[in-house]
Amino acid sequence: MKRPETVIISGGGTGGHLYPALAVGEKLRQRIPSLRIIFVGGSRKLEKSLMERYKAHFIPIKIEGLKGMGWKTFKSLILLPFSFLKSFSLLLRFRPDLVIGVGGYSSGPVVLLASWLKIPTLITEQNLRPGFTNRLLLPWVRKAVAAFESSLPYLKGKGVFIGNPTRKEFLNITPKKRSCTLTLLIFGGSQGSRFLNKGITDSLPFFKEEKNALQFIHQTGKTDMTWVTDSYRSNGFESFTVAAFFHDMARQFQKSDLVICRAGATTIAELIAAQKASLLVPFAKATDNHQMANARELERIRGAEVISEKEFQPLVFANKIKYFLHHKDKLDVMEENLKKLKTENVAGRISDLCLELMEKK
Repeated sequence: MKRPETVIISGGGTGGHLYPALAVGEKLRQRIPSLRIIFVGGSRKLEKSLMERYKAHFIPIKIEGLKGMGWKTFKSLILLPFSFLKSFSLLLRFRPDLVIGVGGYSSGPVVLLASWLKIPTLITEQNLRPGFTNRLLLPWVRKAVAAFESSLPYLKGKGVFIGNPTRKEFLNITPKKRSCTLTLLIFGGSQGSRFLNKGITDSLPFFKEEKNALQFIHQTGKTDMTWVTDSYRSNGFESFTVAAFFHDMARQFQKSDLVICRAGATTIAELIAAQKASLLVPFAKATDNHQMANARELERIRGAEVISEKEFQPLVFANKIKYFLHHKDKLDVMEENLKKLKTENVAGRISDLCLELMEKK
C-alpha cells in the first residue's frame, strides 16, 4: 500500500503560532485532498482545545521554553531529551515529505531532527524579528517565510517575504461606515490582559460627557470578566459587551471603529488583513521586546498608533479616545495606510512554496 504524502506542522504555545499553522494546513489540503497533515505542539490546554475545535490531527509533546524562564529553565532542560526522543519517533513513524515550523519552542526538536534526516524543512516567522527558536533553526532549514519585508535581513538569505496567514474570515471584513458613535474593541490575546483590563476600566471616569457616544466590546479572559463588567455598570455605561473570549473575533472587528490591543504576531496580521485602525499597547515583558518591534512597523507607515505600558495612563488613554471620537477621519487614514503592508493570498503562496520543496525532495 502506497504511503500517503505527509506534512508535519510543528509549533505552538500561543494562538499566534497556531492560527497560521491551521491556515496553511487548510490550504495544503485544498491543493492535495489526500494529503495527511499532522500538527505537533506543546501539551498546554490552549493548544489541545483549539486543535479539537478545528478537528485537527494533533499530537502533543512535553516541552517548555528555555529563554526567560528563570528557575523553570531546569525543568525545561530535563524535558528536552524526552521531547527529542518523541520527535524522532514521530518522524520515523510518519516519514513526512515536509516539516514546517511555525515558531514557538515546540517546533525546535521536530524541525531540527527533520533537517538532520534530510527531510525538507520550512519555518515561518510571524514577528518582525525572528524569535529564539527560529534563530536557532535558521542555519538548518531550507526556507524561512517572513511576515514583514523588513524581516529579510534577519533571515540571512533564506527569507521569502510572503506575509503572515490569517483566518479567512478576516479577509472578508469590509470598511465600517462611521457614525456619531465610536465603537472600541479591546482585547489582550486569548488569555486576556490584566494590564489592559485595569487600564481601560480606570479610564472610564474620564468619559462622563462621552458615555452616549462610546460603545465598548471587551474581551477580558475568564479571570477578570466579572469585575470588568461591574466597572462599566458602576460608571454608568449602558452600551458595552464584555466576554471572557470571542470565538467570532472577525465579527467583532467588523463592528469596531478602533481596536485597542497588544501587538502579537497574529493580532498584527489580522489588523493588516482586515485593514482596521488600532491603538497598540505592546506587552512589555514579551521576549526580546518583539511586540514593540511589531507595533513600530505599523506605526512607521502610520497604520496604527502605539503607546507603551510605561506611557499608558488612564487620562492619557481617555484623551486619545476623545481625539478619535471627534476626528474619525484619522481612522480612515490609518486603515488606508495598512494597504502598504497587506499581501494577497498568503496561505496560498506559502502552500506553493511547500509543494515546491516537496517536489524537490
